Amino acid sequence: MPTTAALSEPSPPTADGDRTEQLGRELDRLRAEIVATRGAEDARYIRTVIAVRRGCEAGGRAALAVSLFPPAWITGTTLLTVAKTLENMELGHNILHGQWDWLADPAIHSATWEWDFASPADAWKRTHNHLHHTYTNVVGRDRGLGYTILRMCADQPWRPFHLLQPLYTALPAPVFEWGIALYDLEADEVTRGRKSVRAFLRDASRTARKAVRQAAKDHVLFPLLAGPSALPCLLGTLTANTARNVWAHTVIFCGHFPGDVRTFPEERLDGETRGQWYLRQIQGSANIEGGPLLHVLTGNLSHQIEHHLYPDLPSNRYARLAPRVREICARHGLPYVTGPLWRQYASVWGRVLRHALPSHVGTGSRDRGGVERAADDAPGEAREAWATGADV
Repeated sequence: MPTTAALSEPSPPTADGDRTEQLGRELDRLRAEIVATRGAEDARYIRTVIAVRRGCEAGGRAALAVSLFPPAWITGTTLLTVAKTLENMELGHNILHGQWDWLADPAIHSATWEWDFASPADAWKRTHNHLHHTYTNVVGRDRGLGYTILRMCADQPWRPFHLLQPLYTALPAPVFEWGIALYDLEADEVTRGRKSVRAFLRDASRTARKAVRQAAKDHVLFPLLAGPSALPCLLGTLTANTARNVWAHTVIFCGHFPGDVRTFPEERLDGETRGQWYLRQIQGSANIEGGPLLHVLTGNLSHQIEHHLYPDLPSNRYARLAPRVREICARHGLPYVTGPLWRQYASVWGRVLRHALPSHVGTGSRDRGGVERAADDAPGEAREAWATGADV
């Protein structure tokens, strides 16, 4: 769970409060059940993924070392792409969330893991684990809502440059890791006076050192070790990094920005209880449907709803949690946004295009509770009633 300091004590019992807190109690019990049953099976899973990732990287690097031969280039590039995807999505992201800290293994711990990504782990943990997961989709608090450059809801001010946002949504995908590294520096917070210039320069120095190490490893060291295959090795490594970046960009956008995912005004945080926090995570996330391979390659972020409810539970448990969370949502009349990858991706682009154009807040974009209605919402539906606290 994210920082619980952001959550207040439960409100005095009311009819509406009881309903929301009942949801919270059910989800708390589900969490406690998983925590109580973590064990050898989970440990085997994460260690198996680590072993597979290492094997793919070793095989990929070895094949790229002789990649003057086209079959070796194809094999090496494919294996390295898989290795980088597993490291970024299923290992780095989830280990840094503390999902495996309970193993007390310093080799698989959020305090010691440094991932194969341009952004330093500590910088990413602050902007992602703390800010994004605590203030999910709250306009003005969640910097991840459009990454400070995209307009993803009507309450974000429109500027003429937003007309170009379809372009600058797509163009950064191949270099997504470098965009995240810049985002994690929080330059916008400096201009707002929320971060000192000294802190920014300190973080920029750390990021620059990490970026140099990453570039030297991938684009200098291994190509040089490949000797006559240096150029195809470099091309293979660039291809693997690009494929990993495009995939990560796609998965993250499909989990956060489909048209049915809601945004919230800052007032929603006032006196927010645990149950209300759970409710906001459900309404502010979306899942991707698919098979076991897709789930592993997404780092199980295809179960984004479950991840936002339980960011520090082992990712291999999300697939088994999902039907139970969905049943709880159905029983409480809550939307559970899910769909195949192609549908979620198309929905994301619909949202990007819609909010690239100017709009006016107060013309039906928000319901009575201040929550932005999804594209297919109509007043009086269960999802609006939940957002406002009205009776269903």
